[in-house]
Amino acid sequence: MNYGLYVSASGVMVNAHRQDVLANNLANVNTAGFKPMFTDIRQRQAEAIEDSSVGFDLSNAMLDRLGGGVFGNAQRVDFTAGAPVKSDNPLDAALTEDNAFFVVQTTNPITGEQGVALTRSGQFMQNNAGELVTLTGHRVLNDAGEPIVIEAAKALIDSNGAVQLTDNEGNSLGAEKLQIVRADLNQLKPSGRNLFEMTGGDSRQPIEYPVLKPKHYESSGTSAIQTMMQIVEATKAATGNAKMIQYHDQMLNASINTFARLA
Repeated sequence: MNYGLYVSASGVMVNAHRQDVLANNLANVNTAGFKPMFTDIRQRQAEAIEDSSVGFDLSNAMLDRLGGGVFGNAQRVDFTAGAPVKSDNPLDAALTEDNAFFVVQTTNPITGEQGVALTRSGQFMQNNAGELVTLTGHRVLNDAGEPIVIEAAKALIDSNGAVQLTDNEGNSLGAEKLQIVRADLNQLKPSGRNLFEMTGGDSRQPIEYPVLKPKHYESSGTSAIQTMMQIVEATKAATGNAKMIQYHDQMLNASINTFARLA
């Protein structure tokens, strides 16, 4: 086998994956509360070392020193809170802590079973049923785990995470507290639509005294300029490894069709 060809191929695949992840981050540069994802590259040991087969026919001292190419580590999410952006919508609210999430209701499209998911997006609106929902239509839950119903009342989310309800004359109709929680960040997995699912069981812990910024929403965690530079870097790395594959292919062709013929 052409060892260099496989090492170069690993570089192409890993950097192509980096491009996909970074392109998704860039596509969500204007998505409220979006958390960018990253994947790191680590060196892969030579196969003989990985399989503890040093000393067998599989091992080659010279090739083992070259390593086994590269691997992409598991993707990780940057949960750093984004900057608050001013809004005229009284139903918008920005979370100020890194580990703080709104809780929304989800529905399994196959079984119809209802569950919960977490989100950082504080852009809310009222649906046709008078319920408080996200821009993707997910019902926002109160501290009792029930949907928040606004109906015909006027509503405002305050800095303590309470949905204050008033009538048209400004008289108070009560308040409902948003369910705002902390979670094990290592067990949160993006599930699409700007939501996170808890993979290791329900790790929610209610935040008794949350701090929100009313009439604001959290900006995306993606830096457009930095992400573009990272995409260019990944593209150059993938292109360089692709050229190395071509060089190895040309060398292999020469060794078979030129040197072998002369021999």
